[in-house]
Amino acid sequence: MRRLARGDRLVLATHNHGKLREIKELLNEAGIEVIGAADLCLAEPAEDAPDFSGNARIKALAAARASGLPALADDSGFQLAALGGAPGVFSARWAGPGNDFLAAFSRIETLLADRPDRRASFCCALCMAWPDDGIVLFQGRVEGMFIFPPRGEGGFGYDPVFVPDGETRTYAEMTSAEKHRTSHRARALQAWREAVLPQP
Repeated sequence: MRRLARGDRLVLATHNHGKLREIKELLNEAGIEVIGAADLCLAEPAEDAPDFSGNARIKALAAARASGLPALADDSGFQLAALGGAPGVFSARWAGPGNDFLAAFSRIETLLADRPDRRASFCCALCMAWPDDGIVLFQGRVEGMFIFPPRGEGGFGYDPVFVPDGETRTYAEMTSAEKHRTSHRARALQAWREAVLPQP
């Protein structure tokens, strides 16, 4: 498997500032120059795959081809057991064009109604792509519970309504470092780091 070298440039194929910040934090010690897709004025491709891996692949390949640089894309979402895995790949769309996650939280609470099953999970798929269309995929997952009303001021997306297993706080009530110990994105990135980043 091809590896990056220290000093290499890597495009993060996302326009989501929360994801960009979080991934940059997780890669802080890697010695890789990280550039956001928005900084390169890259267009956002249509994410029309039926699963997280497919959407990550679409974004990574589009960014690698357009920039001529290796690209890393994340596609992730929030899943409810009682809703058959919804919102899943539509997690961002449930918040609407204005990113109104409070509306998304309320929608979930309404759909769950009096159902006792509040099991939830976050899933993350990462795709690493090179300009010659070579790709490799990684996944991470964390299980927990949906809670309502939302709690906490940190994080982003569905963090205020998710309590990971073994915790009493939501991700939005944790520091970034605490969240990174268990998050779906941190787990996927750890697998990616071991496979692609330069080793000490």
